[in-house]
Amino acid sequence: MELVTMAKVTRRLIPFVVLLYFVNYLDRVNIGFAGPNGMNEDLAMSATMFGFASGIFFFGYLLLEVPSNIALMKFGGRRWLARIMLSWGLISTATAFVPNAEMLVVLRFLLGMAEAGFFPGIILYLTFWFPEKQRSKAVSYFMIAIPVSTAVGATLSSLIIDWGHGILGLAGWRFMFLVEGIPAIVLAFVCWFYLTDRPAEARWLDPDERQWLQTTLDGERATTEATQHWPLKKALSHPRILALAFIYFGITYGLYAVGFFLPTIVADFQQLYGTQLNVIQRGLVTSIPYVVAALVMVPWARNSDRTGERVWHVAIPALVGAVSIPAALYMSNPYLAMVAVTLSTCSVMCALPVFWALPSSFLVGVAAAGGIALINSLGNISGFSAPYITGWLTDLTGDPKLALWVVGVLSLAAAVLVVALGARPKPIDHSRP
Repeated sequence: MELVTMAKVTRRLIPFVVLLYFVNYLDRVNIGFAGPNGMNEDLAMSATMFGFASGIFFFGYLLLEVPSNIALMKFGGRRWLARIMLSWGLISTATAFVPNAEMLVVLRFLLGMAEAGFFPGIILYLTFWFPEKQRSKAVSYFMIAIPVSTAVGATLSSLIIDWGHGILGLAGWRFMFLVEGIPAIVLAFVCWFYLTDRPAEARWLDPDERQWLQTTLDGERATTEATQHWPLKKALSHPRILALAFIYFGITYGLYAVGFFLPTIVADFQQLYGTQLNVIQRGLVTSIPYVVAALVMVPWARNSDRTGERVWHVAIPALVGAVSIPAALYMSNPYLAMVAVTLSTCSVMCALPVFWALPSSFLVGVAAAGGIALINSLGNISGFSAPYITGWLTDLTGDPKLALWVVGVLSLAAAVLVVALGARPKPIDHSRP
């Protein structure tokens, strides 16, 4: 029963949410491909201004993350996720027509507000469908969209920029924003009709399969509530939640620092190593770390589910990232530099899916909606600070090395803290007054 039911759930939901996140993440980071391919020059943007425009997205994101996830609990996943996708798709396409850097900053802020709640909403939605022992694997399948969207997106965006230049009278980078925003609008309508809110409503499962899955999930939820009982107020203020948010911040800081600036680093290979690459070749080279990461992250999460071990499956990749990220710019040739960048990318992508098993192991219901959203929103302050600080330090020193040392230190701090924190809080002793 379990194998057949979960196979059906996986086939029905995972490919679709991966597609949604592919489009979502590409719309979030494609500014990284636009910057060194005409946008920075056309809008007269310095590295600091580019970092600010890349990261301001996360201020709007932070403002609405918790309310958005609580709204998902109220209105259901299919309705609320469709609303998010429609609004972000419209704003993303509008980015193609920005007249100056100031308007780009405004649209990036609005894009963050529109998208707020999508990622934690999917994480919460998966807890409605996957029992705890299968959750890391499910999240890893979902999050494989990050390296895939960046790997495919690097080449795809480069091709659109190169081939689309002049179409509709737009520069290549403007045409890229237009083309890559449209799928979100289309998928918003698909989402409304395709997704199912809860197993009990899933007509695509047999009645006994629906009953087994809903009973299993309800039993896990009841056990967690009995042993932990975290109300929403506690989930939004407890030091453990804030510590998890810092761990997430430390891990994702490297993701965004590398993600937004890797195309620029590859573009600088000519100056650093004398390597000549055209726009399409730079896109292909940029995709390499993400292709490798997509291959290793799912087996890593499966091993965590199989063993039930979470802490070291987060800490070990974070430690690898702490060393490999700053080491990338000390390599003597572009091949060694790409090895270091690939290691750092793999480390982040292995840590993230297992990380989300930590809060979902002791948060359920509205507390899960609020707690998961809070961890994601506070942790994603890295989405602003990483590109902005990286750009500012690069402008200040004329060299990206110091900026990447900051990435390494934060990754190390995340590894130390997750080990100190452990997997889950101690059960509540109800025998004590």
